[in-house]
Amino acid sequence: MAKSSAPLGHYDEQEGQLALDIYQTDHEIIILSAVAGVNEEDLNISVTDEVLTIKGKRHLSDKVPEEDYLTKECFWGDFSRSIVLPASADSAKIAASFKNGILRIGIPKVEKLQTKVIRIKT
Repeated sequence: MAKSSAPLGHYDEQEGQLALDIYQTDHEIIILSAVAGVNEEDLNISVTDEVLTIKGKRHLSDKVPEEDYLTKECFWGDFSRSIVLPASADSAKIAASFKNGILRIGIPKVEKLQTKVIRIKT
């Protein structure tokens, strides 16, 4: 079996970017991410200035010398992802769940305000 021609790099010294699926329903914005191999206590979700940030760490239990890898495609170590929330998101009511390696974040939408017509008094 031939070794992978891609450079292997030092995964423990880099920070990976978390892949996300983001979609909306009538009432909320949903963020999904497959974070297999990550413990719930190694995930951190924060919101600042309407930016949602997900950080975490995936631990590699095996210590394998670089020269022994045939293929190295999985990311191990620290990862993060930040997204700007749309104006319709209610960042004060964000809820997250973690089940079977899937992180799910639900962000309720703010109810749309009806346009109010202002009449000029004469």
